[in-house]
Amino acid sequence: MDSQQEILDRLAEGVREMDEELAVQASYEALENKIDALTAINQGLVVGMNEAGFLYEQEEYFVPELLLCSDAMYAGLDVLSPHIQRNTAESKQKVVIGVVEGDTHDIGKNLVKLMLEVADFEIYDLGRDVPAVDFISKVKEVGADIVCLSTLMSTTMDRMADVIELLKKEGLREQVLVMIGGGPISQAFANRIGADAYSENAIGAVKDAKRLLSEKRVAI
Repeated sequence: MDSQQEILDRLAEGVREMDEELAVQASYEALENKIDALTAINQGLVVGMNEAGFLYEQEEYFVPELLLCSDAMYAGLDVLSPHIQRNTAESKQKVVIGVVEGDTHDIGKNLVKLMLEVADFEIYDLGRDVPAVDFISKVKEVGADIVCLSTLMSTTMDRMADVIELLKKEGLREQVLVMIGGGPISQAFANRIGADAYSENAIGAVKDAKRLLSEKRVAI
């Protein structure tokens, strides 16, 4: 019988090597070997996607390779996601999430969405290439507690600032927490535009969301 680490390594390899069949096979192996589905995702599929991202930064992979890696990751997620142990809460906190206008890269956004769903947040996914005004409309419509903004492109980073400015203009900024993330984003940028949190990855985003909501409740 293969060890847990060997199975996790195969999950990562399936994603990194653009091998959808391996990612699916290793996902079923993980379940058969009683590996927690969330562990398999975070320590297997996500690791592989991070490795693919590193290869992209090194210009060994390009956009077509990244897309094939993400296809393999999603194939594994389809197997594992139904088996995640989800928390239950009487009242779910509402999160509006999307990729800002001008950007169509949604791998990171989708991972954050999945992790927040697992943590039992109520998610409203606006997709990608989302105009600032659409974020505001959805916040008003559902009474969102958090807005999560993502981009993988430095040319669209300032669209995040546009969302924050519109929230201020509409008198909503004090009610809604703003979290941002993506490849070119940094804590310094988050500070500059007045975001409440910058998260490096999906797991960090869930921790930040819970922390911010807890601090907000204490402040009230």
